[in-house]
Amino acid sequence: MDADVLIAGGGPVGLYLAAALLQEGVSVKVLEQRRCRNRHSRAIGIHPPALEALAGIDVAAGMVQEGVRIRAGMAVSGGRTVGTMAFDGVSSEFPFVLALPQFRTEELLEERVRALDAGAVIRGAHVTGVTDDGGGVTVAFGSVAGAGQDSSGSVRAALLAVADGARSGLRDALGIPASGRTYPDHYLMGDFDDCTDYGDKAVLFLEPEGIVESFPLPGGVRRWVVRLERPAPPGAVADDLVHLVRRRTGFLPDAATNTMLSSFSVRSTLARRMVAGRAVLLGDAAHEVSPIGGQGMNLGWLDASELVPVICAALEGRPVGRQLREFGKRRMQAAVLARRQAEVNMMLGRPLPAPLLAVRTAAIGAAAALPAVNRWAARRFTMH
Repeated sequence: MDADVLIAGGGPVGLYLAAALLQEGVSVKVLEQRRCRNRHSRAIGIHPPALEALAGIDVAAGMVQEGVRIRAGMAVSGGRTVGTMAFDGVSSEFPFVLALPQFRTEELLEERVRALDAGAVIRGAHVTGVTDDGGGVTVAFGSVAGAGQDSSGSVRAALLAVADGARSGLRDALGIPASGRTYPDHYLMGDFDDCTDYGDKAVLFLEPEGIVESFPLPGGVRRWVVRLERPAPPGAVADDLVHLVRRRTGFLPDAATNTMLSSFSVRSTLARRMVAGRAVLLGDAAHEVSPIGGQGMNLGWLDASELVPVICAALEGRPVGRQLREFGKRRMQAAVLARRQAEVNMMLGRPLPAPLLAVRTAAIGAAAALPAVNRWAARRFTMH
């Protein structure tokens, strides 16, 4: 064996799993196709249960130091605050949602992995095949074009963790079927210098043309996410997003300060199972959910956190069939719950005629005014 565990995918989930296993004395190899990290801040929200897991590998403190602690959220409509939600009661240790760009999250995770094993991560490696012979798993890989050096080869390990994302090629290679849904929800988002006085608060603008979401980021930056009725045109630019934000909220981000612009349409995918022989799916490879609500990356971390003791038991030679079945059942139940929560989030952000919007906004305000409902909603939003 080249390692005890091979991890396919060096994103946030794969790197977290690598660090957690290395701490337990388990040898790992991480195959990552990307030669360089994408510096676009895609996933930004880290929820309290995930922070608790990240604390276990000694990276949460660094993340909290660099990130923005979102302690409350607001719902605004027509320039009027209709409800607030506080996160101070969701966790004694982490009473907030942390906002940190994904590229920095990955950097901190990889630094921890390399501190534990400098040679654990292999970049520029494109997986080309997988063989499970019952006694171990062999993964063949080739060099990504332009990698500069030949990194072709194969790695053999006792177990394989698949964390290669929503369009997982290994999921298909392992013969694991998946079912998907598409939604009539499309978004354009971008990061700009903060032009508001909301500080560290997240804000949801409930407007007739559709929701606008706004989140603080480190360095005085704020992300704007605007719902669209149809996919954004391929040539969309920062000025397009600025125009939409201004029209719906009254705020005018400075297009010249834009550092990231992206559009996406929403879909979800659930694998029929997470375990196939000596391979286990994690994160988006097992369950892709809508980005609205920021649950996907956190789900993957919680998958990995639950899987670590099972892997350790398996490597010690103990039978883990029942544990794996229970793991898969629990994590898919969590994914289904997250998908439902995301569907509710998207439904609340869809356009409505003015009279119906007024009713929905009033209902949200009334619910937010009830302490018990507010606490329950805060716990659901933060994945408790």
